[in-house]
Amino acid sequence: MTARDTMQHKVEAYLAERRQAGFILRIAGQQLTYFARFIDATGYRGPLTIEIASRWATASRFGRRITAARRIEVLRGFARYCRSWDYRSDIPPLRLFGPGHRRLTPHIYSAVEIRALMRAARNLHPGQGLRGETCATIIGRIAACGLRVSEAAALRLEDVSFERSYLHIRHSKFGKYAVPIAMSM
Repeated sequence: MTARDTMQHKVEAYLAERRQAGFILRIAGQQLTYFARFIDATGYRGPLTIEIASRWATASRFGRRITAARRIEVLRGFARYCRSWDYRSDIPPLRLFGPGHRRLTPHIYSAVEIRALMRAARNLHPGQGLRGETCATIIGRIAACGLRVSEAAALRLEDVSFERSYLHIRHSKFGKYAVPIAMSM
């Protein structure tokens, strides 16, 4: 057996090829390196199989299914790479351990909660400075217009049209350019 037979060598070759193509692969690269070390420590020197992929995926410290599912997702690209030069390599099924991501239910703030947030923001240090008022205003703008934090933070004075009661949103989702706002003072 040579160093080229190790999973570490295969992972390094895969990551080098993908990074040369412009992919950063910071987290995925780290996970694949952990995978290679795990497999090489067992002495295994063969093709990537569903069995060894599953062994690593389920060997996490806490043994959660979502962790195993995410690990399989990371391995799938590497498995396709392995399959391109070794027909015996398996590509693990995408949902072998269930979904790798879950969407959390968003919290919709009530009017009472928004007022409490704005009150708390006004007390931010430095006292009597603009920081607290600025944060309270941003929270109010987000709540009143449905803005994202990045959209609210990017607002400039020239984005406000008091005459037309419009707010110009830069780089908004789906490319919308102006959002009507209530200009009550």
